[in-house]
Amino acid sequence: MAILPILKFPDPLLKEKSTPVDGVTPELSRVIDDMLDTMHASAGGVGISAPQVGVLKRIVAVDVSGHKRGGQEENHGLTVLLNPEILAKGGRQIVREGCMSIPAYTANIERAKWVLVDALDRNGKQVILESVGFEAVAIQHEVDHLDGILFLDRVTSVKTDLFRRKKYR
Repeated sequence: MAILPILKFPDPLLKEKSTPVDGVTPELSRVIDDMLDTMHASAGGVGISAPQVGVLKRIVAVDVSGHKRGGQEENHGLTVLLNPEILAKGGRQIVREGCMSIPAYTANIERAKWVLVDALDRNGKQVILESVGFEAVAIQHEVDHLDGILFLDRVTSVKTDLFRRKKYR
């Protein structure tokens, strides 16, 4: 297991569409373990997608349980999703998002309040997952990465909704 370098904007791989996972192999399991190590080593990291570490496969991991915004809500804990597809979503909320691939900025982004996702778990078993609140936001953000969409692409107004990230000492 290893902590992988995170690709930073404007790396062109971040704008590529990822290909589906064909099956769970030992190599794929190593990639997932490395993604999880990388996510947990990143301050405030609640999600990661394979493209962020240079792997153009449809893999995401989300864990909001330890975050101040997600730890108070109902959530699924550490969740790995292969080939996730958002089947339905509803509600509307404006949330402040950041990204490990765009560390200097955060932005106000409109997202659904809840999502219903069809995916495979890390063992290749089909799961249907309903998620709400901050976890739903994190899932939407990571699934966007699989389609080459960054949160910057969803900013309505650069002038009013994009912010330099504060540096904390």
